[in-house]
Amino acid sequence: MQVNKVAGNFHFAAGHSYQQGSMHIHDMAPFADKTLDFTHKIHSLSYGQPYPGMRNPLDGVMQVAPQPKGGETKKGTATGMFQYFLKVVPTDYVYLSQKSTESNQYSVTENFRAAADASAGGRNLPGVFFFYDLSPIRVRIQEQKSSFLHFLTNVCAIVGGIFAVSGLIDNTVYQAEQVIRKKIDLGKNI
Repeated sequence: MQVNKVAGNFHFAAGHSYQQGSMHIHDMAPFADKTLDFTHKIHSLSYGQPYPGMRNPLDGVMQVAPQPKGGETKKGTATGMFQYFLKVVPTDYVYLSQKSTESNQYSVTENFRAAADASAGGRNLPGVFFFYDLSPIRVRIQEQKSSFLHFLTNVCAIVGGIFAVSGLIDNTVYQAEQVIRKKIDLGKNI
């Protein structure tokens, strides 16, 4: 699916959809006496080409429609509206070869709004809704190869840390041994 580079939404909902003025409307009359279950699984959702280390937070997400309180489903009661609010950030990934991939990454906030009974004035359209907004900031990720000197510095830091910790442990054991020896020399029971 291609989307414009402006904020917008796409959704999956029951009923015939049409435009009335500036409103997008779904005709729910054929489903008035039906219980709608919008349990769903998102296999994959991405914006752009994949790159190494890319994580899409909605890949593999499964949402099960909550059961109404009391465990019984009334006829004509829809489950509700699953909402996903996506913040899309344009991303450039630059490989070691200086080849570049333009893509996007996103963060998501999830929400579920239970549908009120239509006879009680409920206006939530049951379905799965994705609202996306593009960030004005672009992220640039660049692969870099570490030099041998950088590797050597890291190894020296690890070895130095091991010596420092072992010195602390040795000093603690030595001090404890000295205290025990003094008590034994004075004839006190430990």
